[in-house]
Order: sequence, then C-alpha cells, then structure tokens
Amino acid sequence: MPKNSLNVSLKGADDIFSTEESRQEQQREQVQQIPIGELFPFKNHPFKVLDDESMQRTVESVEQYGVLSPLIARPRPEGGYEIISGHRRQHAAQLAGLDTLPVIVRNMDDDAAVLLMVDSNLQRENILPSERVFAYKMKLEALKNQGARSDLTSDQVGQKLWSVEQVASDAGESKTQIQRFIRLTSLIPELLDMVDEKKISFNPAVELSYLDESQQRDFLEAMNDTQNAPSLSQAQRLKKLAQEGHFSYDVAFAVMGEEKKDELDKVIIKNDTLRKYFPRSYTPKQMEDTIIKLLEQWQRKQQRQNER
Repeated sequence: MPKNSLNVSLKGADDIFSTEESRQEQQREQVQQIPIGELFPFKNHPFKVLDDESMQRTVESVEQYGVLSPLIARPRPEGGYEIISGHRRQHAAQLAGLDTLPVIVRNMDDDAAVLLMVDSNLQRENILPSERVFAYKMKLEALKNQGARSDLTSDQVGQKLWSVEQVASDAGESKTQIQRFIRLTSLIPELLDMVDEKKISFNPAVELSYLDESQQRDFLEAMNDTQNAPSLSQAQRLKKLAQEGHFSYDVAFAVMGEEKKDELDKVIIKNDTLRKYFPRSYTPKQMEDTIIKLLEQWQRKQQRQNER
C-alpha cells in the first residue's frame, strides 16, 4: 500500500536563516549619515538652543569625538528631515563644521513625534520655565489627540488616568502644578522672559497670567516704572481688580509702588559699596564676619559709654 506523500517544500538552513536575518534587519532601526543641511528643527520646538557655556563644551566634544549619540528625525513631506531629538547636537555640529550627522529616521505621526520630542528633552538639566510650560502644553494636546485616556492605571483604585494626570505622572508633578505651568503660556513673551530670568517668581506669574494682553502690557510698564517685582499678594490683588473691571495702568502703578513688608525689615548694602572697604581677596562670607565683629565692638563701646 503506497504511503501518502506530503506536499511539503522544505527550505535549506541558509534560506531559513537569511530570511530571518532579513526580517530582523528590516525591523532594526538603522543609523544613517545625513547631510546637515537636510535636517530641520521641529515645528514650534519649545526648547531653546543657546550659544552658552554648555554649548561651547558640546562643540569642543563634537570637534574631538564627533556626534556619538544619533539624532532622531522623521521625513518631511516637502523633503529633508524634521529633527525630533537632537537639536543641540545639530547646532553644535554646525558650529564644529561637520557636513553630516548620524540619524535614526522614523516614520511618526505628529502626536507621536511631539511626545517623543518633549520626553527626550525634559530629561535635560536646567530647563527654563518657558521651555517647560510649552512642552507640557504640547504633550497634553498630543495625548488628547491620541484619545484623551491612557492605559496607565492607579495601583490603589484602578482608575485610568486622564491626559493631564499622565503628564503630571510622567513629570513627577501634581495635576494642579501642571495646570499652573500651562497657565504661563498665557503670559506675553516679555513677562515670560522675566520668569526665566527670575525677575518674576513663579507664583505671582501664574496670577498675572489671568490678565489679558493689554492689561499685562500696562502691568509691565508699571513694573518697569516702579522698578519693583510683584509679590504674590500684589499679583493676586491685580488679578482680582482685573476680574472686577477696575484694572488700569494707574492702578497697577499704585499697587507696584507700595513698600513691601519684607523690604521694611531688610537693610541692603550693595556689594560694590562694601568692596571698597575690603581686600579683593575677601569672600562675601569673610566680609560678613568682619562686619559682625566690628558691630559687636561698636556695641560694647556704646554700652561702656552709657555706663559712665
């Protein structure tokens, strides 16, 4: 009785392994050398690329070792590639005179690209408030576009996190703090720059963000004219006055011109004033210690005179 024959086509070992190798090769991301002129910044990129001391160190490293970590970019419909991660490396490479850069090219939609761009940059140290606020806003909008709900769950109650709570969880911040950061996107650029420069503190800036653009510009003029930075209580009062329809430049000038309680309790001597009485080698701590000793001697002298 003849055996049933199986119609099976067996491939040789070389064919099997080469096919599997090809499949993995297609899945594996390849680093490409792309001309620097074909790389363009991410649209509305919120992180600043500054020619500061840190950038100079990066340029020196690139000149010596090249760009060791590849950029991540995606193809642009109009040609070239949009940088998702690596804007600082690209700028340093330009300053160092490089012609090409190592790049991983990924096909990503807008929301996925925003999420990767924000998360990769938020890992940096010394992020400015203005960078953080727009990054959080972009990430929140991208998460909402992706469906507003995430797959993350709370260990305690199993409740799914909404987008703003996912941003907060990823950033290690509270939901309220993320919302306060995003409020600062309503500040005019001049006031937001002052937050970066620490001329206006974060909490007063949040209150000032509730003023409309015209009111913010009146406030900015009043702040410059009085040469005073707003306290939290002053900013809260200005916000309330604006909500009640009583805000004006004159009102802002009057509020900002008030003496603050903490200023009444302080005696401030400028460093330039003190320097002429001390050797150049003295540190601020040495100057302070010397001043205290001299004041103690003066106090004892006054006591002796009063006892006579």
